[in-house]
Amino acid sequence: FFPIQLRSTLRKTFGNCVPVITESFISAVMETITFCYIIFGKRARKHLSLRLKKPKLNERIIYQERSLYNIMKTWNNYKEYVTAEDPESQQMIASMEAKETLAVAEKRSIAAAAAALIAAEDFVFIDAGTTTLELVRALTGAALKATYVTNGVAHARLLAQKGCRVYLPGGLLRPQTEAIVGTATVSSIQQYNFTKAFMGANGVALEAGFTTPDPEEAAVKAAAVRRARESWFLVDDAKFAKIYPAVITDLHGGAILTNRCPNPKYKQQTFVKEAEV
Repeated sequence: FFPIQLRSTLRKTFGNCVPVITESFISAVMETITFCYIIFGKRARKHLSLRLKKPKLNERIIYQERSLYNIMKTWNNYKEYVTAEDPESQQMIASMEAKETLAVAEKRSIAAAAAALIAAEDFVFIDAGTTTLELVRALTGAALKATYVTNGVAHARLLAQKGCRVYLPGGLLRPQTEAIVGTATVSSIQQYNFTKAFMGANGVALEAGFTTPDPEEAAVKAAAVRRARESWFLVDDAKFAKIYPAVITDLHGGAILTNRCPNPKYKQQTFVKEAEV
């Protein structure tokens, strides 16, 4: 998730060849940009005194220096924005520990209903996230004989402790959400055919569908949904009508399992199961 200003600055500087800009992409190139800024900055300042005599000589160098400065400035502003004491931005970068304290009763009721859907012969994908972690805690009986794939490290550990057969895909471990993400994760998931997938989402909306803040996590979620016979999104009622930058799938892409559906229009677009708190 990046402000429009950053994308605009990059495209003005480097043209339309710039790909879709993601946070991981920018993080990876920031050191290079910093180095380039130093080099271009020195060159621009060195020739700045010649500009009045030869105005066209170094305009491109000076333009690049200023553009790189604007990129760095926007990047710093963005980092300050997401770390500011703003409820929405804090929710987007909240850690697993912080999220586990939210809507506890609702998550447990949703998890219990989800656990009841799993049979011994199922091959199940469980997404990383706090509501799906409650699902793992709620597994009993025949559900413990099912086979699981999960990109959640805490989920895999708990499944193994329960004696379940569990697979972990390869990829990059995201510290904030304890989720394994990346192209290796997507490639691994594409090798499976799941009977059921239990997914998390930060927001669900009528027009936008199921969304999440991080594009890499969205890609993993989308891959699992495509490889599943049944996809269930475990979302509490506070997540309805919320929209985040990265789209997982539209409402037709999965059923909703929630404690309460606040708007009957959702039931017109997909199957909605409500669990009692």
